[in-house]
Amino acid sequence: MSKTKERELLFSPKNIRLLTSPLGKENPITMQVLGICSALAVTVQIKPAVVMGISVIVVTAVGNLIISAMRNSIPNRIRIIVQLVVIATLVILVDQVLRAFSYEVSKQLSVFVGLIITNCILMGRFEAFAMANKPWPSFLDGIGNGLGYGIILVVVAVVRELFGSGSLMGYKIIPESFYNFGYSNNGLMIMPPLTLIIVASIIWFQRSRDKDLIEK
Repeated sequence: MSKTKERELLFSPKNIRLLTSPLGKENPITMQVLGICSALAVTVQIKPAVVMGISVIVVTAVGNLIISAMRNSIPNRIRIIVQLVVIATLVILVDQVLRAFSYEVSKQLSVFVGLIITNCILMGRFEAFAMANKPWPSFLDGIGNGLGYGIILVVVAVVRELFGSGSLMGYKIIPESFYNFGYSNNGLMIMPPLTLIIVASIIWFQRSRDKDLIEK
């Protein structure tokens, strides 16, 4: 088989959909309502939201790849245990890398990196996809779902940080003149209940634009 043919197979329309579908109609947060706990916990600022998103992308993609490669040799009765061991190993590695190269963010995320182990998105992709598909599609599925999760985290973090503290990534965005005229930061934006309202608003916006999603 020629290299051109191999590339076409690797990046076939079906495989491309595995990357793009979770960004919209199959988003794990807005459509499957998974991973909400971390959306509440790490979206007060953009930086930890981005780091958490990247961490989940890495763990989901590599975890999907490993589970798919092992799927025919995993006894059914212990498959959940094997999946948890794979996730825990990857999460520990991610946590150690964060501590080595971005210690301040690692402290900011605290226990939430460890809680990736219990993220429903990972177990859902392992069970629903990786256990039934080949490694390459499973890897793409992991990247797609991780990206879909990460995008929502960043969107929520932008809204919360901007209106909660008037800044983005530590840079002041709202002009001082606004404060002089009586504007004040919305303290509710850094509270968990507002996160649910923001996520609910994103879900409403997404479904109102696509009639196919209204009854889902």
